[in-house]
Amino acid sequence: MRRPAALAVLLAAVLVVAGPARAGLADRVAATFALMAGDFVKAFQPIEAIVVSAEGTEVFLDVHEATGAQVGQEYTVFRKGDMFHHPLTGRALGFYEEILGHAQVVRLYPNFSAAKYQPLPDTPRPRATDGARITRARVRVAVTPVLDFTGSGADVRRVPFMLAAALEGSKRFQVVDPLAVNDMFASGGLRVEEMLARPERVMRTARHLELAGWVVPLLLERRGVTYLDVTYISAITGAPLVSRRLPLVTASATEEQRFPWEPRPED
Repeated sequence: MRRPAALAVLLAAVLVVAGPARAGLADRVAATFALMAGDFVKAFQPIEAIVVSAEGTEVFLDVHEATGAQVGQEYTVFRKGDMFHHPLTGRALGFYEEILGHAQVVRLYPNFSAAKYQPLPDTPRPRATDGARITRARVRVAVTPVLDFTGSGADVRRVPFMLAAALEGSKRFQVVDPLAVNDMFASGGLRVEEMLARPERVMRTARHLELAGWVVPLLLERRGVTYLDVTYISAITGAPLVSRRLPLVTASATEEQRFPWEPRPED
C-alpha cells in the first residue's frame, strides 16, 4: 500500500503520458469529485450503535439522522463476550467480540433506523443489546478505472489516481495502489461493468485485495450535460451503499487547482 506521496508521484508519471489536448476532462472530473468527497466521508464516519430488536431480515438500531445515521450505511453487528485481562497485572483490557453479520440502513425514523441484515455463516441471530458499529479504523477501498459512457474518447487514465489522492487526503480511507487495480482490469479478466452488476464478483475480487469497498466512477451524458457519477459498493455484500452524481465543473473552474506540472485544461 503506497501512501499519498507515492500516489502523487504516480499521478505525475501518468501526466507525462497524457496529451494536453485531452487533459481538461480529467481535471474537471477531479474537481467535481472534490465537491462530493465530503459526502462519502460523512457516510463512513465512525458510529457506535445498539441493536434494539430484530425482525425477519431486518434489525433495528438506536441511531438516527441526528446521530449521524444515513440510508446506505453499513454496520458490523457483533455480540460482546467475556472480559479479557492483562496476563500479568490482571487489569481489564476489554471484551471478546463475536461478529454476527452486517446491516445496511434502509430506512430512517425519528429515534431509530431499520437495516437489512446479512448474517455470517453459522452465527446466532442478533438480539436486543447486541452491538453495531462503523469502524474507527480507516476504510480500505479501491478505485476502479473510469467507465466512460459519453463516447468522448478523452484520456481519463489519471482519474483513479486523483480520486485516490482525494480519498487518502480525507484521512478516513486507505486506498489500494491504483496501478495494481488498473492492472487487474487491463488484463481483461475483470471489467468495471461487473462491479455494478455482479455482487458475487465484487465480493470475490475484494477478498484478494482485503477491501471493505469499491469506488466506481462513471461519466454520463444527459441532454448535452456531462455528469460524474460515483458509487461506493460494499465488498462485504456487493450492494451499492452510497452514490452521488454531479454535472462536471467547467474547465475554467479547474485552472486555479492545477499543479505546476499539469498541462493547461483543454478539451
